Amino acid sequence: MRRFIPILAVFMLACQALTPRAGNEVHSRTLSVVRAASRAELLAQDETTPYPPPFTSREQSTDLGQTGASTKTSADVSTFTVQYHPDGPLYVGDLVSMEIIAPQGLDLEHSEVRVSVEQASIGELGSAKFGAFGIGGRYQATLSWVWDTQELEPGEYALTIEVKPGVAAWTEEVVLLPENRQPLPEPGAHWESVQIDCCVVHYISGTPAARDIAELLEVAEVQSLSASQGLEHAFEEPVQITILPRVLGHGGFASHEIHVSYLDRNYANSNFSQVLQHEMVHILDGRLGGELRPSLFVEGLAVYLTGGHYKREPLLSRAAVLLDLGWYLPLGPLADDFYHAQHEVGYLQAGALIQYMVRTWGWEAFSEFYRDIHPHESGEQSQAIDTALRAHFGLTFEQLERRFVSELQRQHINPDLYDDVRLVVSYYETVRRYQQVLDPSAYFLTAWLPEGSEMRERELVADYLRRPSNKENIVLEGFIMEAGHHLKSGDFGQAERILSMVNEMLDKYNQADLNLPLPQGS
Repeated sequence: MRRFIPILAVFMLACQALTPRAGNEVHSRTLSVVRAASRAELLAQDETTPYPPPFTSREQSTDLGQTGASTKTSADVSTFTVQYHPDGPLYVGDLVSMEIIAPQGLDLEHSEVRVSVEQASIGELGSAKFGAFGIGGRYQATLSWVWDTQELEPGEYALTIEVKPGVAAWTEEVVLLPENRQPLPEPGAHWESVQIDCCVVHYISGTPAARDIAELLEVAEVQSLSASQGLEHAFEEPVQITILPRVLGHGGFASHEIHVSYLDRNYANSNFSQVLQHEMVHILDGRLGGELRPSLFVEGLAVYLTGGHYKREPLLSRAAVLLDLGWYLPLGPLADDFYHAQHEVGYLQAGALIQYMVRTWGWEAFSEFYRDIHPHESGEQSQAIDTALRAHFGLTFEQLERRFVSELQRQHINPDLYDDVRLVVSYYETVRRYQQVLDPSAYFLTAWLPEGSEMRERELVADYLRRPSNKENIVLEGFIMEAGHHLKSGDFGQAERILSMVNEMLDKYNQADLNLPLPQGS
């Protein structure tokens, strides 16, 4: 209880900060509270004064520049969302990226975005077509590192954003703060790399990773060995690992290289060692190949070989809890749309299913089946799984599920598992809701995760170092971390009470008509 009291005091003091102040204009589907600020005001600010948001206003244009005639836009500009990167305030010297997020239902297949700065000496910054972005496939135009502000003066800049041909156009006033106001450790921070037997590890100087790098390298060696033993195959070339000094998603991503979070204020409550092992499995699994590796099995295999998702856990008995809670997800739909299913439930079921299949048929038989799944003409992964199951084990996907559910029904369940499973789900639903409302770049389906090699080549660190650090972010992250502490210690009642308070505060943002999309079981 003693750990909770100081944070509760901070919460009570900060409650007013969580409610937008009267007189502020709040834009629909954007995350910034808008306030007019002149260049003189900005330059006069004391360094301890909270900085304004990256942009200060948005005005719709009636002239789209198509024919020189004044016309109306075919889409309300308020339905577009613009996210600037690096997150938080922008400073002179930043290399700025932009995401122009399209409203749902608007056909922009043949459209592109052009962004320019009205000041004549700058002109057009760049253009991009709309397309799917991130794991979730959000429809947006992405302009990476298009605005070099190195030689500019602090102050306001008018950006013109045009969605062509003839869809929408508007201007935004973007504020650049003086370079000498960059928060630590940005001034002087740079990329460093260390190569060991298993990996090449990249991190940013002045961060917790730099402080603890010797320990983290040992963890990397251990977890690469664990992944190799689990998949019965060695890494034939080093794995590229980027250590993130902020929370993105649930703490880890893997494509051709690994990104894993490591920081002192880790509200995702992730275990660096276990997350790294999970992502190591993904890398080695991908190298071993297979024409189609269904997401259900890709993630399930990583959970199974890692011994759990967020922690070591008895997979089958915890999956059995899902049945009793009424949370079990049918395997067919889960396989066809894995990443949009409820995250914790989907990953737990997937890991338990792999464990059941390996126990039933053995690792070798399962591996031969898994590497022999091929795309189905329907495009559905469930159908592809069904075909491979018939060929290797003589049963359908539906029959496999019936056997799997029967196994879950036979599990002995520790009564404490019910609260544990229920609150793990609640905890991470709260984390994702917080991210969507107050740190959208961190939300796992659409996380801002620039190409690591290019960032290192350009010596860019702000995209990873900078994050929203307003009072509400600090307070709510502190609460979420406190809930995670109680969850780990088995104090489920206190964890639930804190999570309830966090969600009440997030409700205040929704009531303020920010109109932000909330997670729907994702």
